[in-house]
Amino acid sequence: MKNEGFSSKIGFILAAAGSAVGLGNIWRFPYLAAQYGGGIFLLTYLVLVLTFGYALLISEIGIGRMTGKSPIGAFRELCAGKKSFLGSVRLGGWINAVVPMIILPYYCVIGGWVTKYVVAMATNPVSTFHQSNSGASAEYFVKFITDPWNSTLFFLLFMLITTLVVACGVEKGIERFNKILMPALILLIIGICVYCMFLPNAKAGFTYYLKPDWSKFSYMTVVAAMGQLFFSLSIAMGIMVTYGTYMRKDDNVVSCVNHVELFDTGVSFLAGLMIIPAVVAFGGEAAANNSGPGLIFVIMPQVFAGFTGGGIVGVVFFVLVLFAAATSAVSLMETNVHTISQELKISRKKAMLCVIGEVICIGVITVLGYSVLKEVHPLAFIEKYRNMDILDTLDFISNSVLMPIGAIFTTVLVVAVIGLEKFSGQIKTGGKWRRQFTFQFCMSVIVIPCLLIVLLNAVGVLK
Repeated sequence: MKNEGFSSKIGFILAAAGSAVGLGNIWRFPYLAAQYGGGIFLLTYLVLVLTFGYALLISEIGIGRMTGKSPIGAFRELCAGKKSFLGSVRLGGWINAVVPMIILPYYCVIGGWVTKYVVAMATNPVSTFHQSNSGASAEYFVKFITDPWNSTLFFLLFMLITTLVVACGVEKGIERFNKILMPALILLIIGICVYCMFLPNAKAGFTYYLKPDWSKFSYMTVVAAMGQLFFSLSIAMGIMVTYGTYMRKDDNVVSCVNHVELFDTGVSFLAGLMIIPAVVAFGGEAAANNSGPGLIFVIMPQVFAGFTGGGIVGVVFFVLVLFAAATSAVSLMETNVHTISQELKISRKKAMLCVIGEVICIGVITVLGYSVLKEVHPLAFIEKYRNMDILDTLDFISNSVLMPIGAIFTTVLVVAVIGLEKFSGQIKTGGKWRRQFTFQFCMSVIVIPCLLIVLLNAVGVLK
C-alpha cells in the first residue's frame, strides 16, 4: 500500500513540530518546571533534550524513513532473519503502535476540556474564576468534568475536529493544518509572554523560572525532565516513525530533526516563560510550587481574573492551548490510522472508522471516570495506585510504563539489530552530521540506563 507524503521539507518540519508541540509543552512542562525548582528544571531539561531526547528522536524518524512502514512493519522488517533475543526485538513495534492507541482517547478528553474553556472564557465574566470568589475556579472545573453529558459533548467535538483534519490526508490535511496553526501558535505565545512581562511582580517570576537554584536539584529533577521528554518530543509513540515514512528521500534527516528539536524546545521554553511568571506574580513561589496538573484549568483562569484585560488574554490563551492540543491529536490519530491501514491492508477510510470506534469507546469510559464510574480504579490491586482514576491509569500505563519500554526496544533495534555505523550511514546521506558522535555515544551509553531509571521510578522500585 503506497504511502502519502509531505510536499516539502518545511511541511514535514511543521507537522513533526506540531506533533511534538502539544499539551506536553503548554500544560505539562510549565507545571513540572514550577514543581521542580524552575530554573534548575529548565537547565536539566535542556541538557537532556540535546542528548537523550535528540538520540531517540533521530532514531525514530530514521527508522521510519529507512523502512517506509508503520512501527509494527518497521520492526518486523528490520528484525527479519534475526534469531533468539534480536528476533524478539520486533515486539517493540507492537509496543510503539499500542501506545498512541491508548493515549489518543484520553488526549481527546483533555482536548475537550480545553475546548470547553475556550467557550467558558469567552462567555463568562472573568469574575467567575477569581480567587476571592470562594474557590470558584476549582469548583467550575470539577462541576464540568463531573457532568457526563457536557464533558462528553466537548470530548466528541474535539475528536471531530481531529478526525476532519486526518480525513483530508497527509498533504491536504495534516501538512496544511500545521502550516496554519503552528505560526499562529507561536505568535500567540509571544504575545502572551509580552503581556506577562508587564504584570505586577513579574520580575520575581522570571527570576524563579530562569535562574537555576542548585539547592532544589535532586534525582527526581532528572527523572521528571526525562519523563517530560516523551511527551514533549512525541517519542516512543510511533508518531515519529510514521512521519519518517512520509519524508521525501532527498530530505536531510539531520537538518529536519534539528529544526523539530529547536522548534519544540523553544515552545516549551516560551510556555514556561508565559505561565510561570504569571503564576508567581499572582500568588508567589508557593502558588508555582503547588500548582500541579491543575495549573491550566484552575490556576491560570484565576491569574487572568486578577489582572486588567485578563478576560481577553484568557480567551487567547485557551485558543493557543487548543491549537497545541489539536496538532498533537492529529498526529496521534494519523499514526493509528497508518498502522491499522498497513497491518490489516485496508483503506484509510476503513482504518479511520476503526480508530474512531476505539476512541469513542475508551474516551466515553474515561469521561465517565469522573462521574458514574468514579469508583472504578483499574489498578486498585496495587497499593500505590489504588485511588488512581481511569484517565490517570491510562496515562500511567502509556507514559510511565509502555513508553520507556518501547524506547528501550527502539534503542536495541538501532544499536544491536541495525548497527550504529550502518544506521548512521543511512541518516547522514543528505550531508555532514556534526552531532554523530553525540548520537552514537548517547545510544550506546546514556539512553538505556536513563530509560531504566524512569521505568523503575514509575513502578515504585526507586524511592
